[in-house]
Amino acid sequence: MAFTLPDLPYAHDALAENGMSAETLEFHHDLHHNAYVTNGNKAIEGTEWEGKSLEEIIKGTYDSSAVAQNGIFNNISQLWNHNQFWEMMSPGTTAIPGELEKALIDNFGSVDAFKSDFSAAGAGQFGSGWCWLVQESDGSLKVTKTENGVNPLCFGQTALLGCDVWEHSYYIDFRNKRPVYLTNFLEKLVNWENVASRLA
Repeated sequence: MAFTLPDLPYAHDALAENGMSAETLEFHHDLHHNAYVTNGNKAIEGTEWEGKSLEEIIKGTYDSSAVAQNGIFNNISQLWNHNQFWEMMSPGTTAIPGELEKALIDNFGSVDAFKSDFSAAGAGQFGSGWCWLVQESDGSLKVTKTENGVNPLCFGQTALLGCDVWEHSYYIDFRNKRPVYLTNFLEKLVNWENVASRLA
């Protein structure tokens, strides 16, 4: 069964007051995300990956030794990344649930220290990619960054929070100010209840 573009969990203009415009979502979700769906379906058609889950395809096609990943991985991984990204944001600001707050303090020293590390990872990712808050198999939390469409599934990690730092995610609203976009994301857009729900 072919993959489909999921609907946004909110209206296109729902995040506008918090810094992500309807125009950005129209380009980012309706065009970019949809292209990953379309191209991903074409790429797996007639291959061993047809009928597999997104997670199976990502883990099975990632090549840690490759300078550039293959077309199946790139499209399917970005499809998965964006499915998570929309859910990780919310029109209304949410407080950080106690369990998540404790985990952040235990692992980073403070919530502010976590935010600083996360923003630095996103700002420091050269070129296109993502920054992540992940949970390791031992339960510990860490901040990571990945190039292009690579994501925590490739390393056996659980993605708790991810921020897209490809230019199409922020250029309409923030132009070249990626650090400002990252600060705005953490302060006004994150659905912290969704992040907490991903904790093991």
